[in-house]
Amino acid sequence: MSNDAATATAEAGAVPAEPDRPPYGLGASVAPADSRAKTEGTFPYAADLWAEGLLWAAVLRSPHAHARILSVDTSAAAEMPGVRAIVTQADVPGATTHGRRITDRPVFAHDLVRHHGEPIAAVAADHPDTARLAAAAIAVEYELLEPVTDPEKAFGAEPLHPDGNLIRHIPLRFGDPDATGEVIVEGLYRIGRQDPAPIGAEAGLAVPRPDGGVEIYAASTDPHSDRDLVAACLGLEPERVKVVVTGVPGATGDREDSGFQLPLGLLALRTGCPVKLAATREESFLGHAHRHPTLLRYRHHADAEGRLVKVEAQILMDAGAYADSSAESLAAAVAFACGPYVVPHAFVEGWAVRTNNPPSGHVRGEGALQVCAAYEGQMDKLAAKLGLDPAELRMRNVLATGDLLPTGQTVTCPAPVAELLRAVRDFELPGLPKDVPEDEWLLPGGPEGAGEPGAVRRGVGYGLGMVHMLGAEGTDEVSTATVKVQDGTATVICAAVDTGQGFATLARQIVQEVLGVEDVLVAPVDTDQPPAGPAAHGRHTWVSGGAVERAAKMVRTQLLQPMAHKLGMSTELLQIVDGRVTSYDGAFSTSVAEAMAGKELWATAQCRPHPTEPLDADGQGDAFVGLAFCAVRAVVDVDIELGSVRVVELAVAQDVGRVLNPRQLAARIEAGVTQGLGAALTENLRTGGGLVRHPDLTGYALPTALDAPDVRIVKLVEERDVVAPFGAKAASAVPVVTTPAAIASAVRAATGRPVNRLPIRPQSAVTQP
Repeated sequence: MSNDAATATAEAGAVPAEPDRPPYGLGASVAPADSRAKTEGTFPYAADLWAEGLLWAAVLRSPHAHARILSVDTSAAAEMPGVRAIVTQADVPGATTHGRRITDRPVFAHDLVRHHGEPIAAVAADHPDTARLAAAAIAVEYELLEPVTDPEKAFGAEPLHPDGNLIRHIPLRFGDPDATGEVIVEGLYRIGRQDPAPIGAEAGLAVPRPDGGVEIYAASTDPHSDRDLVAACLGLEPERVKVVVTGVPGATGDREDSGFQLPLGLLALRTGCPVKLAATREESFLGHAHRHPTLLRYRHHADAEGRLVKVEAQILMDAGAYADSSAESLAAAVAFACGPYVVPHAFVEGWAVRTNNPPSGHVRGEGALQVCAAYEGQMDKLAAKLGLDPAELRMRNVLATGDLLPTGQTVTCPAPVAELLRAVRDFELPGLPKDVPEDEWLLPGGPEGAGEPGAVRRGVGYGLGMVHMLGAEGTDEVSTATVKVQDGTATVICAAVDTGQGFATLARQIVQEVLGVEDVLVAPVDTDQPPAGPAAHGRHTWVSGGAVERAAKMVRTQLLQPMAHKLGMSTELLQIVDGRVTSYDGAFSTSVAEAMAGKELWATAQCRPHPTEPLDADGQGDAFVGLAFCAVRAVVDVDIELGSVRVVELAVAQDVGRVLNPRQLAARIEAGVTQGLGAALTENLRTGGGLVRHPDLTGYALPTALDAPDVRIVKLVEERDVVAPFGAKAASAVPVVTTPAAIASAVRAATGRPVNRLPIRPQSAVTQP
């Protein structure tokens, strides 16, 4: 998509026309293969699974945030008709702890309960109601302990875990600690606990195998990691555990409780029967990881012209009871603490600590979202103190290719931050409400809201955000793919899970582009295939897409070599365009279907990006493979008497590298913006004393279509990253990161209030008593 086309998209409010795009292949708006099934309600999700002789599982979860378990009595539950098995920590045959990165979480709590909803036992029965009643009948005697819920108090509290309360500390030191600026602003910011809130709650089915192993069918986003986790805890070799990925109902991170499949596998082996577990929405809220609540203290130094001199920051992330991905989230927060700005001197201290709060982990844009809200708040304060336009202040400090991050890493990828900011700044503002009849106003609080037009103030704010792509700090990123072609149909075999980001569609497009074969199938994912890694940080577009491209090119060479040999030329002089193989001089031409007739071709390839390194003792190192950037301008209307906020418009300019599927890209950006809107205004999993309040979709306010503003994609910068396959960048995380900061900035502009907390509370936007 050209920049002009992208601008036209914004003005028309729709996906642009694509007169120059092919009907399929890269650059075309190819529809997902499963779109019709999902629309008609026939797509098989994990909750739809069934097997002959099925048993149902239920999990007993702790009603307390912190307690000592004195005894667990399962006798009453075991005597209930229809109950087939009950398992606790004593029944775990292998490793008794697990974790995606650090194995610090017990399969079942057995001595201490460390968070509300922690599993204690699991039951298998012949009916789901029986299983739940039996789980409720298990008698657990607790000694209640005082929960540690304030992460600042975790440093001096008694250890909540044998590994202690501190998960990671990163001190970043860059430049001269004695440097000072002529203008100094300070701020304290708090970011709430956002839940990934997947459309479908966790569900799965475990089936015992004749060899004593087990097959698990679940909506996994990282099947090989799940297989290894299950195998270790069940005391089995990995090859005796198979994870089959069923329909994933959307994911914005590690959508599952990392121990979700363990009770399933254990009960299936204990009973010798298939066992199904479908979590309630409450269990889903209690079990899976959430965005890290974060406390941030900042001090920005600038010269009289508004150019940044030094940034000082302290970042405290609440990991909840267990480590999960907190070390990685903290690294992103510390590394991006200054934002996409040139900062000569930076000194950042970051900590991730254990508490008795709900578990935190990977949610789209982890670490980067929290610091973006804080450093953009600082930029607004600095602009106000200097009397500068907020956009102009940002423009004087933006990062560009060749600049240094505070980690000492040189930005080698395209970094068109100035271009992005300029695009949203110069985009036409929406009309003012005064131009609309009063009875047609969309007031903050809704069409039937109690507000008065005279109390409404409009504000315009900006946000600049950045995220890293792929894993960081030495993560070995690799993916394997196989492409087979037979009878005019290509099949892609790759264990990359399509969580809604569109990888299956992209894989089809890649093969169509390289081989000119229109009919492309993507095989279902299971752990019999080579690993492809987790579905996070845009990995599958880059790493798995790169593997598919390499395999397809190897097949292309197999197809063209015999023809080139017969024609007395190299394969480079033959090209595949619009489904035909043609020589450079046009003397030879045949259809791909004819060239493929009677042949069965296949190839397997890997993609492994260049290595990274861990941050050192001073927070320095080349920790990231690539970066993506975004600018958002928010326009809001605020009722300054009620404190209610309506987001009128969000203008987005994004660094995408290359547009691979225009319609899919627009949908991903709009979805990311909407998730960011939720983090800004409504989404906060509330707790008291470590206990989750209202763990349901009534008490947890997700934004709906009625809350979504006009989203204007004003510019997509297609400056290809030369080290990335196709030159494309991750699309969905960076608008999530940037949108909350832009909305908070706009509310500041409307009210003059500091707005230092997300989600924004009504009292933060009230300017009259």
